[in-house]
Amino acid sequence: MGLIVKNVNKYFGDKHVVDNISFSLEEPGVFGLLGTNGAGKTTTIRMILGIIKKDSGEITWNGKAVTRGNVNFGYLPEERGLYPKSTIYDQLVYFANLKGLDKRAADKAVKMWLDKLNLMEYINSPAEKLSKGNQQKVQFITSMLHDPDLIVLDEPFSGLDPVNTEILSKIMKDLVKSGKYIIMSSHQMSVIEEFCSDLVILNRGKTVLSGNLKEIKDSYETNKVLIETTDEIDGILKKLKVDVLDKNDDEYLVSADADNRRKLLKELVKNNIDVKTFKVIKPTLHEIFIEKVGE
Repeated sequence: MGLIVKNVNKYFGDKHVVDNISFSLEEPGVFGLLGTNGAGKTTTIRMILGIIKKDSGEITWNGKAVTRGNVNFGYLPEERGLYPKSTIYDQLVYFANLKGLDKRAADKAVKMWLDKLNLMEYINSPAEKLSKGNQQKVQFITSMLHDPDLIVLDEPFSGLDPVNTEILSKIMKDLVKSGKYIIMSSHQMSVIEEFCSDLVILNRGKTVLSGNLKEIKDSYETNKVLIETTDEIDGILKKLKVDVLDKNDDEYLVSADADNRRKLLKELVKNNIDVKTFKVIKPTLHEIFIEKVGE
């Protein structure tokens, strides 16, 4: 049954910061929670985690009201939460103890996760000596030591270089395969597109878009077509009055509706143009996000 958030509201004084939000994670996977700064994302996360109380609505896990006692949470906040002077090992063991692991289990979990994230060489280093990216990985470990069932990640790839991004990406995919439920909040639209099958976009506390990402993108009409060819096609485009939106080396991004796409493709074939790619370009999540909250 997973996590269900139904008609949840939260006020801070007279300000309605979360306005009747509903969404659900009914099977393992990654769910995207998006919005501009101040949209209500963090407040929603904190209500799910039981850090603050909702004013109305329901938040349930496997059919029961969410409490710290019946849901095994893992939470990676956007803000840094490490002790700068303490060694990585000492504070990870401490966090593991807080989650109920005994000394032996904590030691095993800490070393396993440090090894997974290529951090063993820093096991006895104070946190302040680590780079921003490595501190981010350590903080990710703190959210995973107790093998949580529901994981909330706020900007998990912040500060990571491409190599470490790839490492964390693989771990995320392994977590989904192992049956974990993950909520991810990020301003990196490419990250959301890679991992999230379903999402909700918030703006000023309200839901402005929700559902399956592929279905959302498929619902958008698009007139953009990507053509890749080493042949000269400017004359054909001009003849058919096709607007070129962008041109880069052997790629043309043009504007053409369904009828003009058929005419264009027919004309390219007729002129024996070596077309390597002729692809209708769906809007990116970035473009959809800007459309919904850009005002």
